[in-house]
Amino acid sequence: MHPSRRFEDLVQLVQILRKECPWDRKQTHQSIKDNLVEEVYEALEALENNDFDEFKKEVGDLLLHVVFHSIMASENRQFSIEDVIETLMEKLIRRHPHVFGDQVVDDEKEVSENWETIKKKEGKKSTLDGLPKPMPALIRAQRMQEKAANVGFDWPEWEQAWEKVQEETQEFKETLASGSSQQQADEFGDLLFSMVNIGRFFDLNAEDSLRLTNAKFEQRFRYIEQQAEKENRSLSNLSLEEMNRHWETSKKAL
Repeated sequence: MHPSRRFEDLVQLVQILRKECPWDRKQTHQSIKDNLVEEVYEALEALENNDFDEFKKEVGDLLLHVVFHSIMASENRQFSIEDVIETLMEKLIRRHPHVFGDQVVDDEKEVSENWETIKKKEGKKSTLDGLPKPMPALIRAQRMQEKAANVGFDWPEWEQAWEKVQEETQEFKETLASGSSQQQADEFGDLLFSMVNIGRFFDLNAEDSLRLTNAKFEQRFRYIEQQAEKENRSLSNLSLEEMNRHWETSKKAL
């Protein structure tokens, strides 16, 4: 068999692997579910690095998982890859009446509002349905706020949202002085949630922003480690003042 650009050939390839490769044959939906999550994050990393050669490969890995799960489901007579494609197309057509029907919209905000209305008609009990609880908490917080905003539950202006941040900051500070660990966790969560909210008013993605800060921290902390190594010292032998000095230097050097 040779590589091709045909989707049908990919399906056939995975079917062959399921029959002839001991590892592929042994897998189940449960055994590779964590691999699917891993592939998503690898794709995100490639995208954030603007490495589109790598992103192409990672999107391919995601496609492999879609095909692999569909073939396993087909073996158990649950659904086929054709069912997956048809169901997806039905949903996309149904949720875009402004494209495939006679509905008229003025902007993307109205599209989002209509999307939520259509989902409710499909049987969703809540506007917040469809947000899996295992999602990263920052992403889920932002998506919940966006969904609520689509149906009108939102601060009118960012200044009101900022007042909420200040209120939650004060409440968190008070629990740090005289509160239980549960109260502290509660107020810390409220503060984080309110920070996600204020960022949303300026089209700031909380997860992306924190990821940037994580990368910045990692880069600067690695610089401290490198400087310690050049001095033939371990980090534990550096004073906090020395580490802070290297930290400040890293901000100029990197």
